Amino acid sequence: MHNSRLPDSVYGTAALACLSQPCQAQNVSTSRSAFLMAAPDESKQAKIPLYSAKYYQACTIGGILACGPTHTSVTPLDVVKCNMQIDSRRYSSIGTGFKITLAEGGISNLLRGWAPTFIGYSIQGAGKYGLYEYFKHLYADMAGAQTAANYQTPLFLAASASAEFLADIGLCPLEAVKVKIQTSPGYAKGLTDGLPKFVQENGVAGLWKGLVPLWGRQIPYTMMKFAAFENIVQALYTNVVPKPKSDCSKTEQLGVSFAAGYLAGILCAVISHPADNLVSKLNASKEATIGGVVSEMGWWQLATRGLGLRIAMIGTLTATQWAIYDSFKVYVGL
Repeated sequence: MHNSRLPDSVYGTAALACLSQPCQAQNVSTSRSAFLMAAPDESKQAKIPLYSAKYYQACTIGGILACGPTHTSVTPLDVVKCNMQIDSRRYSSIGTGFKITLAEGGISNLLRGWAPTFIGYSIQGAGKYGLYEYFKHLYADMAGAQTAANYQTPLFLAASASAEFLADIGLCPLEAVKVKIQTSPGYAKGLTDGLPKFVQENGVAGLWKGLVPLWGRQIPYTMMKFAAFENIVQALYTNVVPKPKSDCSKTEQLGVSFAAGYLAGILCAVISHPADNLVSKLNASKEATIGGVVSEMGWWQLATRGLGLRIAMIGTLTATQWAIYDSFKVYVGL
C-alpha cells in the first residue's frame, strides 16, 4: 500500500506505482501524476486533460459546490454560535441561544447572513480546492519527483496552506458582513444593505480587519482537513472495517469517507476555534482589537466558548464537503 496522505482517488495507477517504489530519473514525467486527481474507474481515460485549464476549472467548480451550499445550510447553527461567542451571558447554552433567536424574530432570524455566507464560502471553496490542486502540482514540480514522493505530507500541507491563504482574502469581506448581520439584530436585512452600511461605518479597509485571525482559523483548519482525513481513513480500514477496502461497496466506502470526514472535522474545529472567537469579536465591534479580545476572554474561553456547537457544525460540514467534492469528481471524470 502506498504512503499517500490523501485518498486513493486522487492518484493515477502509474502514479501509485511510482509512490510505492523509488522513481527513476527517466520516469519523472510519469511520477508527476501522483499529485493529480484521476477518474475512479482508471481503466477509462479522464474526460478532462490533467493540468489543463479545464482541469483546474473543474476542481474550482467542485470546491464551490462543496463549500457554498454546505456552509449556507448550517446558517442557523452559525447564528447561534456567533452570538454565544459575542454575548456568552445572554446566550448561555445552545438551547437558550435557539430559544432567544426564535423569540426575537422567528425562523427568519435564524437565517440572518445566509447571502454573505453563500457567496463568501463559495469564493473560499473555489480557492481552497482549485488553488490546492494548482499548488500541489507546482510544489511537486519544484521539489522534483523523488523528493515529492518521499515527502508527500509536507507537500500537501504546504499546498493546502498556500491555497487557503489566498482563498481567505476573498472570504474575509463577506465574513465581516455576515458576522455583523448575525450578531446585531436589526443591523441590516441582508447583504445588499449590510455591505454598504458596513463600509460606511468602517471603511473599505474594515472589511479585511479580521483577515489575520481568519488566516489563523482557516489555514490550520484546511491543513488539518487534508492531513487528518487520509490518516483516519487508513485507521478505519485497518482497525474498524471488517474487510479490505477493495471488498467494500461504493456505499460502504462513502460511509467510511463520511465518518473520516466528520472525525477530521472535529479536529479541524478544535484547532481553529480560538481564532474563530477572535474573528467573531473583531467583526462585531469596530473598537475591538486582538489584544483586547484576548485580555477580555482569556485563552481558555477563546479555546472553548461555543466549541460544542462548532464541532457539530464543522464535523458535519467537513464530512459533507468531502462527499460532494468526490461525487463531483466522479461526475466530470476526474
